[in-house]
Amino acid sequence: MSPFRYVLCSALFATSTVTQAADKLVLQTTWVAQAEQGGYYQAVATGIYKKYGLDVEVRAGGPQLNNMTLLLANRADVIISYDLQVLQGIERHFPLKAIAAPFQFDPQGIMTHGDVKSLSELKGKTVLVSASGQASWWPWLRGKYQLSDGQARPYTFNMQPFLADKNTAQQAYATSEVQQIQAAQPDSRFYLFADYGYPAYGGILVTRDDVLQQKPDVMKRFVAASMEGWKSYLINPAAGNALIKKENPQMTDAILAFGVTQMKSLHLIEGGDATKQGIGVMTQQRWLATRDFMVNAGLLKADTPWQNAFTTQFTAPASL
Repeated sequence: MSPFRYVLCSALFATSTVTQAADKLVLQTTWVAQAEQGGYYQAVATGIYKKYGLDVEVRAGGPQLNNMTLLLANRADVIISYDLQVLQGIERHFPLKAIAAPFQFDPQGIMTHGDVKSLSELKGKTVLVSASGQASWWPWLRGKYQLSDGQARPYTFNMQPFLADKNTAQQAYATSEVQQIQAAQPDSRFYLFADYGYPAYGGILVTRDDVLQQKPDVMKRFVAASMEGWKSYLINPAAGNALIKKENPQMTDAILAFGVTQMKSLHLIEGGDATKQGIGVMTQQRWLATRDFMVNAGLLKADTPWQNAFTTQFTAPASL
């Protein structure tokens, strides 16, 4: 069986969609159109969603948009989010669930200058951390390597402070900032947190409980089509990239190509449990690991019903 096997067999949905009106869905992303959402744009551009009887509108996000608010306000049917935010939402009794994890690993990591040979050498360094990082990966990094909050300084999404100070490390996304920094400073190093035990998934698909209850078949087809879109994008991203550049004219071929290369080389999509169980798979063990980290870091109450944060009904391995 190929490691790129879909989480669900497309043949199950190839029939019965020809004569029916397409089911409309709004997918809200976290950021402007980029390679990190390539699978969804690919599914639109190549007609994969249409094949599954779906009419999916992919709406780009940005710094001024709160995906969770849009989902809960019924302004989106599915959002791209993170397991930490979903667990915190469950703690607040939000009616939502994760339905698939296209990114088996969070692309989040850290850039250092060439003299830093391991994460344990971050002691004594200034670490540039965003506000969202303070509430996610920073408590994990700080605890694992005995760092102090006094080392953290605000990250303003500007790489100049890092390049100007050899005693500084900076958060970075594997598919974006790494390219810019390495172009300016070739001997810089990137450390992917997932390689060192950070348990979180990357961008996951999340919907509301009422959507799951009212449209289980639509969600089933949406997950299957989206994962097929990701497989197609990794094989040949041309169609998806063309649509991404149309939606985001500032995007370049070089940035898109780098993003795809990083996703492949770091096995962000088809690695981990997806190697054997299919793209998009989620496991209880991974969710429990994230829950345990969050509780230990004071990010989540211990009595939060974490099992309510996800469902594996759409990502169970297809039967042979």
